[in-house]
Amino acid sequence: MNTEEEKIYWSKRYQEGLTGWDIGYPSTPIKKYIDQLSDKHIKILIPGAGNAYEAEYLFKQGFSNTFIIDIAEEPLADFRKRVPNFPNDHLIQGNFFEHTGEYELIIEQTFFCSFPPTHENRNRYFETVKNLLEPSGKLIGLWFNIPLTGDMAKRPFGGNRAMYIRYASPHLNIVSLEDCYNSIPPRAGNELFGIFSVNK
Repeated sequence: MNTEEEKIYWSKRYQEGLTGWDIGYPSTPIKKYIDQLSDKHIKILIPGAGNAYEAEYLFKQGFSNTFIIDIAEEPLADFRKRVPNFPNDHLIQGNFFEHTGEYELIIEQTFFCSFPPTHENRNRYFETVKNLLEPSGKLIGLWFNIPLTGDMAKRPFGGNRAMYIRYASPHLNIVSLEDCYNSIPPRAGNELFGIFSVNK
């Protein structure tokens, strides 16, 4: 996956307002998961965060060790304006697949479905997650349960439970991956909520 091409593509989407995935608030299933977290010192990463409403919610709930990464500058700049007290060094412009660090929790929200769905990219996603998680770390979040078409330009890219398990299982333990019962109405019936743990 070419970093510069992806950067140009996503910057153009934000500049033109073509952000149909942006719901304008934290996704209900992820908000509910955050609400049951007790340790507010955990180090959290949200990749491909976009406008990062989940990160804003985390920060306002006292999770001060939250980081976001996006390949485009535009959503990060907007986030700085919206949440001016958020630590600037926790906003990372870069390619998730080249990122280094160690986190206790990674939150997936409309990132996996955004990059070209090649075997290499999808396998590398879970490999990268594994490398970024601490031994007791978890990956949680939402994956689209919609058909994966042959159109490599038609985003979001879909998948199904068996496909995600196939890519995840060499790198992570599947704690659960089930139909999401509390999706927002426009995505009802089209999402899976997953929890994965490190397989090291």
